[in-house]
Amino acid sequence: MCYSAQIRADYKRFFRLFGGVLSLRAFAKLYYERQGNPRIKIPKAVDAAFMSPESDEEREIKGLIDAFNAEQAMALEQDLFKQRKRLADAERKLQVKETKKAAEDVRIATAKIEWGLGKLADLKRVELEPRDARIFPGVYVPVMIWEDGQRVVKPMRYQCRPAGKPAKFDALYPGTYNARRDNLEGFWKDVFGLSHGIMVVNAFYEHVNRDGEDVVLEFRPRPQQDMLVACLWSAWSAPGEPDLLSFAAITDEPPAEIAAVGHDRCIIPIKPENIDAWLRPDRANLEASYAALDDRERPYYEHRLAA
Repeated sequence: MCYSAQIRADYKRFFRLFGGVLSLRAFAKLYYERQGNPRIKIPKAVDAAFMSPESDEEREIKGLIDAFNAEQAMALEQDLFKQRKRLADAERKLQVKETKKAAEDVRIATAKIEWGLGKLADLKRVELEPRDARIFPGVYVPVMIWEDGQRVVKPMRYQCRPAGKPAKFDALYPGTYNARRDNLEGFWKDVFGLSHGIMVVNAFYEHVNRDGEDVVLEFRPRPQQDMLVACLWSAWSAPGEPDLLSFAAITDEPPAEIAAVGHDRCIIPIKPENIDAWLRPDRANLEASYAALDDRERPYYEHRLAA
């Protein structure tokens, strides 16, 4: 399963090249909701697209990002003050008498201070790093869909909760960030042929067993390229609950080089000329959707141990 991937950092420009219009309303709504729910995770690379706003809507989004970051920085600084005091108190106690509790307080406070300083530095850092574009299940990602006669880009959670399912579906089926191609008309029958999307990534990561040890491998296409990953998405709503846009990446049997290193699935990169055929499915003609999946890009995937 594709448990993690690296999205294109300058996705905003990329989607413009492909004719995708950013739904600024959808982005603003998500950032507004994050103000009251810090558990909503958005990669720093997504935030970066709005750091030089070009319209009133983009300036509104930047304001929401800046306000959220300021709140997070304040919370981190308050916790750093608390942990520094805890460390100093514990060190004073150890000078008088060696105790297990004081030693444990030193260990915990030191670790939390190091973690907090790292998080604070990340918040203030302007230059993007590769990890800023890496996504995991539960994180929000720009996804291209077809809406109102055009390609539209909206932020969606990387773990699909199909419309009509209960909120507990996420816990019951935690692996729904991927959709197996051989189960599209089974488990995914209510989504396949109805709502298709595309996520842009340039690398993906998989857990594999190597000599009895679980390791994470990074796979990158050669020649180097952005991959238009085939996805399914759904718009979920329920009384008293915030609306949710979420998606799953479709996976298939792997090419030989991925199978050779011990993994049994691979994402499906759509060819640029098949974008509209994929984004505009016909429930009465699923063969056309399968054809777009089969007529895929087939790069060679180089691998290495993930950093």
